[in-house]
Parts: sequence; structure tokens; C-alpha cells
Amino acid sequence: MESLARIADPDLATDLPNDRRQSETALAIARGTARWLRCFGFGCVAELPLPSGRRADLVALNARGDIWIIEIKSSVADLRADQKWQDYRAHCDRLFFAFTQDLPCEIFPAETGLIVADAYGAHLHCDAPEHRLPAPTRKLMTIRFGLAAATRLNRLFDPQGHLRLDGEI
Repeated sequence: MESLARIADPDLATDLPNDRRQSETALAIARGTARWLRCFGFGCVAELPLPSGRRADLVALNARGDIWIIEIKSSVADLRADQKWQDYRAHCDRLFFAFTQDLPCEIFPAETGLIVADAYGAHLHCDAPEHRLPAPTRKLMTIRFGLAAATRLNRLFDPQGHLRLDGEI
């Protein structure tokens, strides 16, 4: 199965969220956070490649077109090792960190929102400041979100449908 071709645009890689890079704790946080976001009308895509080349842990989109990025942190070391989180602000209206109740809130940057989560749900500890995206960036992110979500759904009911018709990779 590893030899199967990817979609034509490698920047929109469509692997499902568990690509074995995330810890069990990070996966649990992502699951609970996504459940919480769905309660407020957001759809979520995990591990979405961004135009900058970064990959966001969770991107959430609602019917109003609001785009939130949620970075998952499973430990203090995970946060300290992450120097790329500031790059995500250019691709969202609000930026959050989601983490377990075992981590102290004080270690997270003040200019982000905080979500405390486990595998079953989450709650908002503090809201993120809003920085509305310019229209061209919003359009680009909305298209990326939709294409990634649709492609992942298609791969669920047609796992080999992403092969090129000529069989080339």
C-alpha cells in the first residue's frame, strides 16, 4: 500500500491524522478538541498543510468562514521545542493551544487562546484575540480545507481512487 500514488499536489497530502508522528496524548487532545469545536458549529481537519509549508495540528472552519488553528501540546518539552507556532497566525483568524489539564496555563504565550482537553471533550480556558484574515488568504485557506476534507472522505470509500489513471506515481 505504501507504493500507492499521492494526489497531484503534495502540499495537500491527504494522510489521515494518525500518521504515527503524534503521541497518544496528542491524539486524545485533538479528538476532544475537535468534539468541542463541533458543538460550536466548526468542522475540523487535522494535520492540514499550510501555504507556508507548515502543517497545522487542527484547522477549524465554521459556516461564517471563521478559521481557527489549534496547536496541540502534550508536554512542556513539546511547547519549548516548538518555535514555529507564530507562523500559524498568518493563516487563521484565531490561534489556540490545546493541552491537558496537567500542563500549567502560565507557560503558554499570552497572545493565544487556551483550550484544556482530553479524549472526550474540552473547555475554553481563555479566548484568543481575533486577527481577521485578508480575503485572499481566507479564500486560499478555505479551498485547502475543503479539498483536504473531500479528498480524505473520498479515500475512505475508495482507498485506491487516488491513483493516477495511467498508473504512474
